[in-house]
Amino acid sequence: MTEAVNGTVSGTEGAGAGERSAADLVKQVTEQATVLVRDEIKLAQLEMTRKGKQAGVGAGMLGGGGVIALYGVACLLACAIIGLSHVMQAWLAALVVGVVLLAVAGVAALVGKNRLARATPPVPEETVSSVKSDVAEIKERAHR
Repeated sequence: MTEAVNGTVSGTEGAGAGERSAADLVKQVTEQATVLVRDEIKLAQLEMTRKGKQAGVGAGMLGGGGVIALYGVACLLACAIIGLSHVMQAWLAALVVGVVLLAVAGVAALVGKNRLARATPPVPEETVSSVKSDVAEIKERAHR
């Protein structure tokens, strides 16, 4: 590929652009396009790998925090049930707290479902931008 980068093709090292044959130019374009596509695929893979690793670490930390929060909420729920049991019977206090929790869970699930539906799929944004600039460059050079 160093030949294509240096602007020369095998057998035409001393020749100017006007002296190249059409076959040499087609060969050069084909080689450059192949390398460009491979490089863009590698860039997309690297970008998605990096994003995947960040998402994995974030998900692990979120899960750990969720487990700890679950224990904290369980303690607070026990406190609420014990506090209500001084006003009403213990089974009724537990029932009231359970119904309230199920209602909150239902609302959270609906909001989460709506947000998830609006989420866009993960896209390798840098690669898309790079491909667009490559296409624009190719179009510009083709018009010359």
